Amino acid sequence: MQKGQIFKIHSDFYYVNSEGKSYECKLREILKKQKQKVYVGDFVEFENGAIEKILPRYNHIPRPSAANIDQVIIISAVKEPELSFSQLNRYIAFAKYHGLKTVLCFNKNDLSNDDSTIEKVFSIYEPLGFDILFTSALEGDGVEEFREILKGKTSVLCGASGVGKSSLINAVCPEGVNLRTKEVSKKTQRGTHTTRHCEIINIDKDSRLVDTPGFSNLKFDFLLPGEVDSLFDEIYKYKGRCKFPDCLHISESGCAVKEHLDSIDITRYESYKEFVEEAKEYKEKVKYQGIKTETSLKKINNRTAAKISSKKRQKARNTVNQNVYKDIEDERID
Repeated sequence: MQKGQIFKIHSDFYYVNSEGKSYECKLREILKKQKQKVYVGDFVEFENGAIEKILPRYNHIPRPSAANIDQVIIISAVKEPELSFSQLNRYIAFAKYHGLKTVLCFNKNDLSNDDSTIEKVFSIYEPLGFDILFTSALEGDGVEEFREILKGKTSVLCGASGVGKSSLINAVCPEGVNLRTKEVSKKTQRGTHTTRHCEIINIDKDSRLVDTPGFSNLKFDFLLPGEVDSLFDEIYKYKGRCKFPDCLHISESGCAVKEHLDSIDITRYESYKEFVEEAKEYKEKVKYQGIKTETSLKKINNRTAAKISSKKRQKARNTVNQNVYKDIEDERID
């Protein structure tokens, strides 16, 4: 059995790197039936073009889908499209939820003649401890600093379409890698998806990038409202001082966060409130619909096997009971 790492998933094919060679593989049907999630970056065991086992991962991020990564680099554009602090805060909070180190990169710096955006970025995010760099893939500004941040790590890039992820990768990659790029629409100020799937790209022998499709419709409808403040360090540090332990820091009395709003950037606080509203939708879903799901796997003598669903188990029990009653009736007739 060979071991390797998935570096690309395209359609129903999984491309695995093992000892310097690439293999095109399919997923075993048993893994599909178990509904196992498979990510770019997963280490696997495979044989004869078939992936037999997904090895334990030390971390993962479901969107963009990648596993076993060292850091997330959030790429934003200074202009074209216009910098959205709301969207940036969304990416930052999502990475924090998954416990991943985050770097902020602002590309297309050559298109802006206004230093106020740069000043605002530093005033908000530098006190929060983020590594920040400004780049221009077109003119080469900041490319060496970008390359230095990648050194010795597996980094996943995320950001909306059109912010210049592919252009930055082309700028730091060795010759032979030339990702397709497109300009941002002048009418909609939105980019076009030039990257269609996640793929690990080798920068050098120790540094790798996970290129990902751009996306924007990320919602916090998977956690409870009371958990959102843990994604904002400048808000969470006041949590223990609030009058009520379940304070959401919006309209409650005796809220320590509201008393210190002058020390919290307004765009960050507005993002926090937006995420809380999305989390309330999740709370309602839990309350009235229930979201309990049963795992499709079970352990038997240290082996993983597919678990029979509760509906199928009940159906089997009903069949047994019917057969018992049938036997009793047959005996009576005899």
